[in-house]
Amino acid sequence: MTTGHTLVIRLSELKLPLSVLPVEERRAADAPAETQADRQLAPHPIEALRSLAAQALGIDTAELATLTVFKRSFDARKQNLLVVYIVDVTLNDASQEAPLLAQHAKNSHIQATPDMAWHAPAHAAGDWGKNEGERPVVVGFGPCGIFAALVLAQMGFKPIVIERGTTVRQRTKDTWGLWRKKILKAESNVQFGEGGAGTFSDGKLYSQIKDPRHLGRKVMQEFVRFGAPEEILFAAHPHIGTFKLVKVVEGLREEIIRLGGEVRFEQRVVDVEYERTSDGTSSQRAVQALRIHNHATGETYTLPARHVVMALGHSSRDTFTMLHRHAVAMEAKPFSVGVRIEHPQGVIDRARWGQHAGHPLLGAADYKLVHHAENGRAVYSFCMCPGGTVVAATSEAGRVVTNGMSQYSRNERNANAGIVVGIDPSDYPTDPAAFEAELGQELGNTVRHDTRDAPGGYHPLAGLVLQRQLEAHAYTLGGSSYEAPAQLVGDFVADRASTALGSVEPSYKPGVKMVSLNSALPDYAITAMREALPVFGRKIKGFDMHDAVMTGVETRTSSPLRIAREDTTLQSPTLAGLYPAGEGAGYAGGILSAGVDGIKVGEAVARQIISTRSTP
Repeated sequence: MTTGHTLVIRLSELKLPLSVLPVEERRAADAPAETQADRQLAPHPIEALRSLAAQALGIDTAELATLTVFKRSFDARKQNLLVVYIVDVTLNDASQEAPLLAQHAKNSHIQATPDMAWHAPAHAAGDWGKNEGERPVVVGFGPCGIFAALVLAQMGFKPIVIERGTTVRQRTKDTWGLWRKKILKAESNVQFGEGGAGTFSDGKLYSQIKDPRHLGRKVMQEFVRFGAPEEILFAAHPHIGTFKLVKVVEGLREEIIRLGGEVRFEQRVVDVEYERTSDGTSSQRAVQALRIHNHATGETYTLPARHVVMALGHSSRDTFTMLHRHAVAMEAKPFSVGVRIEHPQGVIDRARWGQHAGHPLLGAADYKLVHHAENGRAVYSFCMCPGGTVVAATSEAGRVVTNGMSQYSRNERNANAGIVVGIDPSDYPTDPAAFEAELGQELGNTVRHDTRDAPGGYHPLAGLVLQRQLEAHAYTLGGSSYEAPAQLVGDFVADRASTALGSVEPSYKPGVKMVSLNSALPDYAITAMREALPVFGRKIKGFDMHDAVMTGVETRTSSPLRIAREDTTLQSPTLAGLYPAGEGAGYAGGILSAGVDGIKVGEAVARQIISTRSTP
């Protein structure tokens, strides 16, 4: 434990009224004039928490040595809103901590604080990395690739990072080019470039993954070390926001380089090279090199590589196709499709916080909704962005994709979220002509709808085909100009086309075209959403307000496929040395879970390298 004591005691469910929180007015955290003083958070009510903690433990307050806030959340289920804390405490007499824990052994709210520190499983020898071919290669520099490269660098393995997009600052300029001028750069946009797709999002840092080793804590601590607000370490639903993520990502890159790593931008992996080995009874393929196209020079070169982390984003469609061509094991998986919905943020604040709406410590309210429709479909809110904007998120010409984004301050006029419907491989296209149309020219190789060896009988790339079909149709509905098709909620529920906006001004740039969204999504999705919206309106007053705006389409909620990997080594079962990782490979969903998966895969690579080196 960091306190130096043998034990630290964790107490949960310490509840206080909102009125006891000290509040200080401060400028928005994203303000250009932000100073160090502005970044200081309002202090916690430590004395009140000490009193509650002592009472819960049955001891005198004077016996507490230290109290540290681990988590803070808000309970808005009743009119009088409560603040709920989890704290870690130590005693002046450390010898009494173990007996006290034993005394409260049956109380689930009083436990020993777990060891949440990251412990490196391997370390490279001092001469590691003299030969380029022995250095691990990380493909992709989103959250997964960043943390895979970071832990490899921290263990001394000097990784080489290959990122198809540009640096995060150049990428930001290119992304604004689409939003303001309708100019798309295929390799530098919301999906591709330093920081990954999560850079242009709300920067959410919470997840529902199982994390017994507390790797998510390491992700958060590294973010704070490189400029994220310390609040993310204790907020129940932490977020960073785009502007702050830019600085954090740059700091992480500099740290990887300082530790001997290398980051190469505008480099796209176009092929893998491998050798086949045999032990007399079976043969195995193993990665030997990557073929990489340098967008800056136009040249293609070979990079020797025997340990390759494929930290692909969910939009790396050409890479998916290339790996499929080499018979790398993968399968179609479920994801969701839908639209972005926008309301005035004040409507959500009043519905969620009631009389406390506008309290400076509560900030912009969020929500989470789900409805199981009569047709068997689940409709739910996705990637909710309080005080944010709806953004153009396509990475391919002639397609429209929406996503949501917020800054740390969350002070834009509207709230937005995806309203999406779950789909699975049985919903995906099977028409051979559709495959030829959407995938026939990928890397110059025809991809046909052949499912003879496909897991479950569904082509691994079928979800990708559906995504492209929906995105291309949305482009057409929007007027073929990167404007997005949109409809008022009232008109959508009444099944009539919208012709004009109401009181809610949509934030999507380059702009919207008012239409009927009936053809934007499959019929079953439209039917389920039409049923769900009035239900959501009963849960959050005003959610189904007539003038709320729905903007289509949201298709990249997660990867449409999963690239198989072994449970222990995390390598592809069909191509040794290839480590599928992160959201694109189907093992994460968001910044935090992608970062955690990157750590796991980075550790697996390190263990494999050490094991190989130590084998006679």
